[in-house]
Amino acid sequence: MAQKSGGSPYLVYVGTYTTKQTSKGIYAYRFDATSGQLTAIGLAGESTDPSFVAVHPSGKYLYAVNEIGDFNGAKSGAISSFAIDRKSGALKLLNQVSTHGAGPCYVSLDKSGRFVLVANYDGGSVATFVIQDDGGLSLVKGFVEHSGSSVDKERQAAPHAHWIGVSPDNRFAMAADLGLDDVLIYKFDDVQGKLMPNNPPYAQLKPGSGPRHLAFHPNGKFAYLVSEMSSTLTAFAYSAQKGSLSALQTLPMLPADYSGVREAAEIVVHPSGKFVYASNRGTANSIAAYKIDPSKGTLTPAGLFSTKGQIPRNFVIDPTGQFLLAANEDSGNIVVFRIDAVTGALTPTGQVEEVPAPVCITFVPAE
Repeated sequence: MAQKSGGSPYLVYVGTYTTKQTSKGIYAYRFDATSGQLTAIGLAGESTDPSFVAVHPSGKYLYAVNEIGDFNGAKSGAISSFAIDRKSGALKLLNQVSTHGAGPCYVSLDKSGRFVLVANYDGGSVATFVIQDDGGLSLVKGFVEHSGSSVDKERQAAPHAHWIGVSPDNRFAMAADLGLDDVLIYKFDDVQGKLMPNNPPYAQLKPGSGPRHLAFHPNGKFAYLVSEMSSTLTAFAYSAQKGSLSALQTLPMLPADYSGVREAAEIVVHPSGKFVYASNRGTANSIAAYKIDPSKGTLTPAGLFSTKGQIPRNFVIDPTGQFLLAANEDSGNIVVFRIDAVTGALTPTGQVEEVPAPVCITFVPAE
């Protein structure tokens, strides 16, 4: 995928935690893709624990999971839909519906822009929703409750769906379940929004890995998975015909002599397809970079870079591919880095923007 030229103005939305925090919801910024400059707009929309956010391909709507355990008296979280004012950055609440599982922690859209997909971490389930004509959401359409456990009796005694997204051709949906050590694979019905087991039904990880997030290569032939508990990155070959993931290699995200807490978080493939990045939380607070072999999909380590803050739960690469924005949750800031187009190295630009308990960052073209 070709990189866009710089200079376009973007809106940036930041999902946060509000419980026991000073945050009030979702915050907005303006982003200059030439300079990498972030300029605060302020609170865009009030919401309770809107941790992960995703923007509709049209740029008109934003969807945020409300990562809570009680919604309207039921043991469930919620998902909220907002209309985006692309001039002011303000968000207008359209509606809010149950995710039918507690602790929803991830939201994505299918390639058609007709469905929203949600992973319920505490509920151990995944769900889909129809996007209505006004951008609001239907009640749940597709729903799967995961079952099983894995080797860590504290963290893997039950399923914990942590990520869900569709394949590049929209025929399959993948769900990374930290509690099962599996990436579950579903046939995705992009008419009804239903999720049906694929054959093969999952890709299995080494016991105790704790798969968290997955990202596809722009060419659609490879996918990369970050495992939270083992702090490892796994490269897969992806069969678009079968919807299957075949492991190519698994690499550590931390030095061999590292003895601190292992708690990997986010993974992003550079839009050029040349690099993949993954973040370490715990006591490491770093982003590991890897070069991608364009023909094999395998990885070579390309550096480990401090995020200049504590607990980088999420980071994004701007649409031009020139800058990386790291959300340091416990430091309450976003740190901007410039990406070296040749080596993939990260260099801080010097800009640090304060935002309370940032969890997720997303871009939308401004008007």
